[in-house]
Order: sequence, then structure tokens, then C-alpha cells
Amino acid sequence: MLCFAWGGSTEGYAQRALKHRKGLLNADSIRAQNVADSLALLDTLNIRQKRIEELEAPVDTARLMRQSDSLQSRKPVTIKEKKKWLPTPNNSIWLSLAIPGAGQIYNRKYWKLPIVYGGFVGCTYALTWNSKMYKDYTQAYQDIMSDNPNNDSYMDFLPAGYTKEDVQNRLDYYQELIRKRKDVFRRQRDLSIIAFIGVYLLSVIDAYVDAELSNFDISNDLGMTLEPAIFNDAYRKLPQGIGLQCSIRF
Repeated sequence: MLCFAWGGSTEGYAQRALKHRKGLLNADSIRAQNVADSLALLDTLNIRQKRIEELEAPVDTARLMRQSDSLQSRKPVTIKEKKKWLPTPNNSIWLSLAIPGAGQIYNRKYWKLPIVYGGFVGCTYALTWNSKMYKDYTQAYQDIMSDNPNNDSYMDFLPAGYTKEDVQNRLDYYQELIRKRKDVFRRQRDLSIIAFIGVYLLSVIDAYVDAELSNFDISNDLGMTLEPAIFNDAYRKLPQGIGLQCSIRF
């Protein structure tokens, strides 16, 4: 019985000690919370006091006026627009006459250069080829028309296996054949010269027209109007008739 009594008293003492400790901890936490709240309130009051002092401070009007004057004295920033380059028709045409394709370069239409120089190259090749063939057929025609048997350059234009005896048997036919071919290559040579001159003139005209139209005003304001009009006599200045007048704006 003494043991049970001792055990019961010990357990009761432990419970009372635990409750006392919890009470102390709760009191400490409450005091810490109160201290934190007091510090936060103090910081808030200090911030409000500083704002009130800033609002009540005298305004430096001289400094504000100096800032205003400095802002007004600043020059406005102007954005320079890039000036559009416009070619001169006279310069363009003279450059094209001096150097083929120079007018297109002056007008800054570089994509036209392959067309211009391609035309010149094609005409030059055709002129060279037709001139060479015309010269060879001219010599062959002179040889076949001569009585000298050593002049046989015309044999180069006949199919393989033909002999001079075959040519002599049909001499009139081969003379006419070589003459016609000579005339064909002469005609093609002349056409090549005309085409070369045509490409040259077209390059000059293109450069001039391109320079003239570079300053052409292309506006979106397009329209057509119909309105009644009175037509006057050109000599007596009297009304001659009534009709409709059409005006196109572009």
C-alpha cells in the first residue's frame, strides 16, 4: 500500500510540474509575440513620421525652375528622313551611249544587267559564227567557179566519200548549192549586226525611260467622274452643245 501511495503521489507531482512548464512556455511565447508587435508598430510609426516630415519640408522652387528651364532648353530630336535618290535622264542616256549597261547601273537597276549583256553576248556569238561561215563559203564558191583544179576548198563542205569527179559530173548543181549557202550566211551575218545594234539602242532607251519614270507619282487616289458640260464654239465663244465630260484621275 505504501508503494501504491508513493507511486500515486509521484505521478501527481509529475503532472503538476508538466502543467507548470507549459504555463511558463505559453507566457514566454505571449511575451515574445507582444515584443514583435511592439517593434512592428514602432517601425510603422517611424515610416509615417518620415513621410510627414517630407511632406512638410519646404519646396526648393529654385531647383524646380532650373530643371524646367533645362528641359525647355533642350532641342527637339529630329529624325532625318533618308532622301530618295532619283537618277537624271540626261546622265543615264549619256552613260548608256558611252558604255552599254552603264545606264542601268546608274539607275540602280542591277537585275537588268544580265539581260543587257546576255543580249550582247548572243549577238556577238551569232555575228562571229555567221561571218566565219560566210567567209568560208565565199572562198569555196570562188574555188568551185574557177578552172584551177588545185582550188578545192569546196570539198570540205561536201559529204564524206565525194570526189572531184562526182562534183564535175554535177558541177552546176554544186555551184548553185554553195552559192545559196553563202547567201544564207551573209544574210544571217547582216541580221546579227542589226540585232546587235538593236540591243544597244534598247539598252539606251530603257535607261532613259527608267530614269524618266523614277520620279513618276504613283498615287492610290484613282477615280473617274462623269459630269455634264457645255461645249462652246472656239471662234464665237458661244454655247454649241451640251454633253458629258469624263475625267480620269490617277
